[in-house]
Amino acid sequence: MSRATSGESGGGALSRNAAAGAGDLLALAAAPTFAIMALVTEVSSGGGGMEMPGHGAHPFPLGEMTTMYLLMAVFSAVPWLRRMRARRGTTQHHLPDAAAAGAATQR
Repeated sequence: MSRATSGESGGGALSRNAAAGAGDLLALAAAPTFAIMALVTEVSSGGGGMEMPGHGAHPFPLGEMTTMYLLMAVFSAVPWLRRMRARRGTTQHHLPDAAAAGAATQR
Protein backbone atom coordinates (compact mmCIF):
# COMPACT_ATOMS: atom_id res chain seq x y z
CA MET A 1 0.00 0.00 0.00
CA SER A 2 1.36 3.43 -0.84
CA ARG A 3 1.78 6.24 1.67
CA ALA A 4 -0.98 8.26 0.02
CA THR A 5 -3.55 5.49 0.40
CA SER A 6 -2.53 4.58 3.93
CA GLY A 7 -3.11 8.11 5.22
CA GLU A 8 0.55 8.76 6.05
CA SER A 9 1.04 11.59 3.59
CA GLY A 10 1.69 15.14 4.69
CA GLY A 11 -1.70 16.24 3.39
CA GLY A 12 -3.22 16.12 6.87
CA ALA A 13 -1.09 19.00 8.09
CA LEU A 14 -1.91 20.98 4.97
CA SER A 15 -5.65 20.51 5.42
CA ARG A 16 -5.39 21.48 9.10
CA ASN A 17 -3.54 24.67 8.13
CA ALA A 18 -6.17 25.44 5.50
CA ALA A 19 -8.95 24.88 8.04
CA ALA A 20 -7.17 27.15 10.55
CA GLY A 21 -6.79 29.83 7.88
CA ALA A 22 -10.46 29.58 6.97
CA GLY A 23 -11.38 29.82 10.65
CA ASP A 24 -9.24 32.94 11.01
CA LEU A 25 -10.97 34.55 8.04
CA LEU A 26 -14.40 33.70 9.42
CA ALA A 27 -13.44 35.17 12.81
CA LEU A 28 -12.29 38.38 11.14
CA ALA A 29 -15.45 38.56 9.04
CA ALA A 30 -17.81 38.24 12.02
CA ALA A 31 -17.48 41.70 13.60
CA PRO A 32 -17.97 43.76 10.41
CA THR A 33 -20.81 41.48 9.34
CA PHE A 34 -22.66 42.00 12.62
CA ALA A 35 -22.05 45.75 12.48
CA ILE A 36 -23.51 45.89 8.96
CA MET A 37 -26.47 43.78 10.09
CA ALA A 38 -27.09 46.21 12.97
CA LEU A 39 -27.02 49.16 10.58
CA VAL A 40 -29.34 47.50 8.06
CA THR A 41 -31.74 46.41 10.82
CA GLU A 42 -31.91 49.88 12.33
CA VAL A 43 -32.38 51.60 8.96
CA SER A 44 -35.02 49.12 7.79
CA SER A 45 -36.97 49.40 11.05
CA GLY A 46 -37.37 53.14 10.60
CA GLY A 47 -35.04 54.00 13.47
CA GLY A 48 -37.73 53.55 16.10
CA GLY A 49 -36.62 52.58 19.55
CA MET A 50 -37.81 49.52 21.38
CA GLU A 51 -40.97 49.71 23.41
CA MET A 52 -40.80 48.50 26.98
CA PRO A 53 -44.05 47.86 28.85
CA GLY A 54 -44.67 50.37 31.61
CA HIS A 55 -42.19 52.94 30.33
CA GLY A 56 -42.54 56.01 28.16
CA ALA A 57 -42.31 55.83 24.41
CA HIS A 58 -38.84 55.01 23.06
CA PRO A 59 -36.84 54.74 26.29
CA PHE A 60 -33.92 53.26 24.39
CA PRO A 61 -32.91 54.73 21.02
CA LEU A 62 -32.10 51.39 19.34
CA GLY A 63 -34.31 48.42 18.57
CA GLU A 64 -33.85 45.01 20.21
CA MET A 65 -32.31 43.34 17.14
CA THR A 66 -30.00 46.30 16.51
CA THR A 67 -28.75 46.12 20.08
CA MET A 68 -28.18 42.38 19.78
CA TYR A 69 -26.19 42.76 16.55
CA LEU A 70 -24.08 45.56 18.05
CA LEU A 71 -23.28 43.42 21.09
CA MET A 72 -22.37 40.51 18.82
CA ALA A 73 -20.07 42.82 16.83
CA VAL A 74 -18.35 44.00 20.02
CA PHE A 75 -17.83 40.46 21.30
CA SER A 76 -16.60 39.35 17.87
CA ALA A 77 -13.98 42.12 17.71
CA VAL A 78 -11.37 40.10 19.65
CA PRO A 79 -9.59 38.76 16.52
CA TRP A 80 -9.31 42.33 15.20
CA LEU A 81 -7.85 43.52 18.51
CA ARG A 82 -5.33 40.67 18.50
CA ARG A 83 -4.35 41.48 14.94
CA MET A 84 -3.86 45.16 15.76
CA ARG A 85 -1.78 44.29 18.82
CA ALA A 86 0.39 41.92 16.76
CA ARG A 87 0.82 44.53 14.05
CA ARG A 88 2.03 47.05 16.64
CA GLY A 89 4.57 44.49 17.79
CA THR A 90 3.41 44.38 21.38
CA THR A 91 2.52 41.03 22.81
CA GLN A 92 2.20 42.05 26.45
CA HIS A 93 1.24 45.27 28.12
CA HIS A 94 3.61 46.27 30.90
CA LEU A 95 2.01 48.52 33.45
CA PRO A 96 4.39 50.60 35.53
CA ASP A 97 4.88 49.45 39.09
CA ALA A 98 2.99 51.70 41.51
CA ALA A 99 6.12 52.26 43.64
CA ALA A 100 8.22 53.16 40.60
CA ALA A 101 5.54 55.53 39.35
CA GLY A 102 5.33 57.20 42.75
CA ALA A 103 9.12 57.59 42.97
CA ALA A 104 9.25 59.10 39.49
CA THR A 105 6.65 61.76 40.37
CA GLN A 106 8.44 62.73 43.61
CA ARG A 107 11.71 63.61 41.85
